[in-house]
Amino acid sequence: MNASDTSCHPPAPYPLSRPRRLRRDVFTRNLVREHHLTVHDLIYPVFVLDGQGRREPVASMPGVERLSLDQLLPVAEECVELGIPVMALFPVIDPALKTPDGREAWNPDGLIPRVVAELKARVPNLGIMTDVALDPYTSHGQDGLLDDSGYIVNDATVEVLVKQALVQAAAGVDIVAPSDMMDGRVGAIRQALEARGYVHTRIMAYSAKYASAFYGPFRDAVGSAANLGKADKKVYQMDPANTDEALREVALDLAEGADMVMVKPGMPYLDVVRRVKEAFKVPTFAYQVSGEYAMIKAAAANGWLDHDAVMMEALLAFKRAGADGVLTYFARDAARLLRAQARR
Repeated sequence: MNASDTSCHPPAPYPLSRPRRLRRDVFTRNLVREHHLTVHDLIYPVFVLDGQGRREPVASMPGVERLSLDQLLPVAEECVELGIPVMALFPVIDPALKTPDGREAWNPDGLIPRVVAELKARVPNLGIMTDVALDPYTSHGQDGLLDDSGYIVNDATVEVLVKQALVQAAAGVDIVAPSDMMDGRVGAIRQALEARGYVHTRIMAYSAKYASAFYGPFRDAVGSAANLGKADKKVYQMDPANTDEALREVALDLAEGADMVMVKPGMPYLDVVRRVKEAFKVPTFAYQVSGEYAMIKAAAANGWLDHDAVMMEALLAFKRAGADGVLTYFARDAARLLRAQARR
């Protein structure tokens, strides 16, 4: 029987049953609370630049900055101190390095491999996750290679994604996260990792990644928005109208060797999170994407919402829907607030 099914135990009629009794005071509400958010549920996405001493605010994401490695290291150290288990890296590369084939993505001396190696040497207790996709590296802003008609081709893209994942694994990354939505890429990456001896490298697959309008600020942050222009990603990312399709995508990724799966975006797709968790009962994550973050920040800045209260309510909603963890730009703010609450 489903835990939420009350058909076998109907509640007593009022006044014998008074649900408000369990809401009367703080200790009772704490005692019967069904879901909890902890710092261990948080993954912190960051944007990393080449160079030294560089900090660039992302205008569309207040409080978020693009950071060079020397500026990122104190952030990584704070994540460990706060108890945040994983940092997710997203590169912001020199536009001169962007090419139609995105070849900088599998440069062993590129930005991400160097940052991963340094972070693992300096902050070994922090889990590091890397994005496997070409959009930060391509001159056209797409996640894959184009044919002569401009269509994003699948199998040739998978071949270069495998190269990218192997370079990241060699640098010491803990979790590779294919976010490209090419067919068969999880299996190809898993087989390549096994063949090279990277048997402990985990795969968190962006299994249900939708062609969403909520990604705009992220594309500004990594510098792919201008390259993408008026093009879209609807021929490989999922239709926002579909949920059965998400279950098929998750099933395929699990069969191909994914250790964890993700739904992206987050809050507008909590129904998908719930369906995935109930259907597969595997580690399931959600990405509270840049547009979700920006909306809360903008409303709070205008005095329309209580920033901290809405932030924590939104994050708890992911847990209630069934997510085991959340990628969120609020991770450090939420971790600090959780610590302060625990000390009261």
